[in-house]
Amino acid sequence: MTILSTQHSPVRQGQCVEIASDPQLYQVISIDDRHDRCWLRRWPLARQGSEVFEISLQQVRPSRPHRS
Repeated sequence: MTILSTQHSPVRQGQCVEIASDPQLYQVISIDDRHDRCWLRRWPLARQGSEVFEISLQQVRPSRPHRS
């Protein structure tokens, strides 16, 4: 997995994001601007770990801040 410049990306590595039509929160693991892809995992992490998957940057958006 190569991490490239994220200047054009709407998200950054380590940020929590949402996917359209999915209320679950995800964490950005890596971004590849050149190919318009990123790798995510569910957040918070599961005790046994969370699987990483690839998705188009167009399908993710920064999550809204949660209020307590």
